[in-house]
Amino acid sequence: MKTEREEQKQSSMQDYVNPLVRNIPPSGIRRFFDLVSGSKDVISLGVGEPDFITPWHIREASVYSLEQGRTAYTPNAGIPELRETISSYLQEQFKLQYDPEKEVLVTVGGSEAIDLALRTLISPGDEILVPEPSYISYSPICRIGGGVPVPIETFARDQFKLTPEALEAQITPKSKVLILCYPSNPTGGIMTYEDWLPIAKLVEKHDLIVISDEIYAELTYGTRHVSFAAMPGMQDRTVLVSGFSKAFAMTGWRMGYACGHPDLIQAMLKIHQYTVMCAPVMGQVAAMEALKNGLEEKDRMVASYNQRRRLVVKGFRDIGLACHEPQGAFYVFPSIEATGLSSEEFAQRCLKEAKVAVVPGHVFGIGGEGFIRCSYATSTQQLQDAIQKIGEFVKPFLR
Repeated sequence: MKTEREEQKQSSMQDYVNPLVRNIPPSGIRRFFDLVSGSKDVISLGVGEPDFITPWHIREASVYSLEQGRTAYTPNAGIPELRETISSYLQEQFKLQYDPEKEVLVTVGGSEAIDLALRTLISPGDEILVPEPSYISYSPICRIGGGVPVPIETFARDQFKLTPEALEAQITPKSKVLILCYPSNPTGGIMTYEDWLPIAKLVEKHDLIVISDEIYAELTYGTRHVSFAAMPGMQDRTVLVSGFSKAFAMTGWRMGYACGHPDLIQAMLKIHQYTVMCAPVMGQVAAMEALKNGLEEKDRMVASYNQRRRLVVKGFRDIGLACHEPQGAFYVFPSIEATGLSSEEFAQRCLKEAKVAVVPGHVFGIGGEGFIRCSYATSTQQLQDAIQKIGEFVKPFLR
């Protein structure tokens, strides 16, 4: 049993926590992941992680580097050869040109790159524009940095694209940064060159800086990804964030990068130097191998995701749930409004009654209520089983 002193000490520790941190809710995605952890009879469509293992030659490159004794720190910004490889890759794939010495920073996953960019750019009170539904980390990181996240709702009727009208309606004199995530987590929406043109004009008109999270850039279906940084006049206004987790099945390696104007990248490097020093050397070696020799495996994985994407969209529609057809990433975002349940109620009951874990849409911000996020980065058989179970679960609500 705890002593009275221990109970008093435990109850008072919250007083020492920064209120900005104390008031941030835990991740809604991880909450459902934790609920199914260790449950063998639950099919999880919750966590956005490839079901593929990192290709062997990428793992082998890392193992060989360890056998050679490459275990020391690297330059803070990353191994020069990796930065050069990233620069070449972006030029070949997305028509972007970055100086590998001054404009490329290797980070511990794309998440660190987002954090560095926001901490570099935010001054207390700055407004950060966030199209939603969106990746759940943006707004909390903004708040921790003293910024004010301003949500911009996107809609299924627009294929969850950011429209210029919606963006301009939320811009104020305090607006400083626009965060973009296309292909989108959680909706799978994409933006074309024509979609980006009016957004770029507003960015220039209102003197905004853009953080463009393009971690799913390689995962598009039927059309090639267009980077916002490639739009006329936008490269210097954009911090491009990406990494290796999704396209190369390297989530656990925690390898990412940021590219942008040298003034911004060098400022981000200062924070990186004082916080993490450098990304792990063995991960950097693996990342080089992925970009140099891993594109065929990447293409095979994308082809598999595309097959599953079609299966899942048709499956949800067949059981009576409206489902926007995603053009990127590996998520579907079906509407569950027809059931009369809230997103939270649906996810809780689906887990308990159907033994299928999905993520309630409301955790992704405004516009997410009435939807659920389902990852199709799992086996075809599990996807078929999950849709069948969800279909049986929703049938009574759709009569």
